[in-house]
This record gives sequence, structure tokens and C-alpha cells, in this order.
Amino acid sequence: MLARVKETRVNNAYEKLKTDILSGELAPGFQAPEPEIAARLEMSRTPVREALIRLEAEGLVSLIPRRGAKVLSIQLQDLIEVMEILAVLEGLAASIFARLENKTDALAELECASTAALLARDQNDLNGWIDQDDRFHRIIAKYSNARLEREIGLNLEQIHRAVRVLTRMNGAPVEADAEHRSLTEAISGGHENAASEIAQAHRLNALQALRSVFERSGVSQL
Repeated sequence: MLARVKETRVNNAYEKLKTDILSGELAPGFQAPEPEIAARLEMSRTPVREALIRLEAEGLVSLIPRRGAKVLSIQLQDLIEVMEILAVLEGLAASIFARLENKTDALAELECASTAALLARDQNDLNGWIDQDDRFHRIIAKYSNARLEREIGLNLEQIHRAVRVLTRMNGAPVEADAEHRSLTEAISGGHENAASEIAQAHRLNALQALRSVFERSGVSQL
């Protein structure tokens, strides 16, 4: 019973801190000692410490002895490396998704996310578009396998803040919606190789667009 209570507290601290980091509420460079972070969450230090250890393993914070935790920034090279990894992983995920025999409900989820992203664009809701684009990619990962879904999710979280900031600066890429449709059609038709190729090209196109914004802005990290 006590073990479950402790696990729940750790998970609550982890989810709250992670949400604040990915949303930018705890901005890159933010640093505070553990007692201050615990007070912010209105929690004891033990679950907060364990939550921070998990976040460090995911590359979101750095734990500094006697100085607490620091929210890490993402540099251009980080963005390039993670996006290139995602291209390969999402290509594999799309291929696995395409080979599924009964995927009617899964395709409905994918099309729902794609439609919602398009609607958000039409309403000039950039945050909504970013969320639905992220959802689209996570659905593809979800219908591959558990290990692949976990790896894709971790990498998506690595770049989430940078993607959010850069998309706000440049707008949602127009070609993304057409690429989503092409990828959905390839998965629906069971075309494994085509789905893999489209998924990889889609991620690398996004990388090129984000890289251009990153370089044009003149910033070295986000």
C-alpha cells in the first residue's frame, strides 16, 4: 500500500514537471534546488528527487550536485540528430502499421488527428496544430510495437519545445497536411515500403524547414 502511494506521488511529480518543461513554463536554463522545486509542487522532496532522476534520464534536465536541477536547452545539432533518428524509427513504425490486417479503428484515429490538424491550421490555431501533429505521429507509433512506441515518444519529447517555438515563429508547414494524407493512404493500402519512405521523407522535410527557421532566427539554442 505504502509502495503504491509513493509510486503515485513520484508519477504525479514527474508528470507535472514534464508538462511544465515541455510547455515552456519551466524554460530552458531554469534552475532551482530540490527544496524549491518541491515547494513549487507542494510535495515532499523524496518523490520530487525521483521524478527529477527520471527526467534527467530522458534528457530534459541536468542534476547538479548541491545546486538542484537545471532545465536543458536544445541546440541545432540536437534537433538534427533527434529528427534523423525519428525519421528511421517512424519509417519502421509506419511499415509495421501498414502490415496490420485489421486496422479500421486505428486508421480512424489517424484520420481524426489529421483532420483536427487541418482544422487548427484553418483557424490559425498554431498550438492546436502542433498538438494534433504530435498526436498524428504518436498514433503511428502506437500501432507499431510497445518498444518502438516508447523510443519514438522519448525522442518526440526531446524536440517538443523547439518544434513549438519554431512553428510559432514560422507557422505550420503547408506541405505537412498533404504528407499526412499520403502517409495515411499508404498505411491504409498496406503498402509497407511506401509508408516507410513517406514517413521518413515527411520527418526529414520537417527537419529541413525547422533547420531553416533555426538558422534564420540567429539563435544558437532553444
